[in-house]
Amino acid sequence: MDETTSPLSLGQRILNVDDPFGATWLQFGALTVIVFGFAAFMMGWALADTWRPAWQVFAYGLLLGVGNRLFQNFLCANDVLNLVAYIIGTGVLIAIAVVAYRAIRAHKMVTQYPWLYQRAGLFSWRKT
Repeated sequence: MDETTSPLSLGQRILNVDDPFGATWLQFGALTVIVFGFAAFMMGWALADTWRPAWQVFAYGLLLGVGNRLFQNFLCANDVLNLVAYIIGTGVLIAIAVVAYRAIRAHKMVTQYPWLYQRAGLFSWRKT
């Protein structure tokens, strides 16, 4: 058996920098950005709407990243052990969740306490 067709070792599968998304662009865009991105947006919305602390966005984002890698494996037959793809996909999901969290938290601060705060942009508020 020659080296071009030999299977990757466990270490090479985990740190596979040759396939940073762990999928094709279409698979990454459809599953990670659209499907799980919507889930991350709704997660950020729910955490901000229930006044949860911001660190929970990161904790739940890590779990959502695990689900993303598993669905990449189930639906597209991609390698579930690709740590580089997990980090990139989870980073995208956490970024989407943080954007939703900050936008909804700013909206809630301004609408719940209108005598104290006014809108200072999409993601922030200031004292009146």
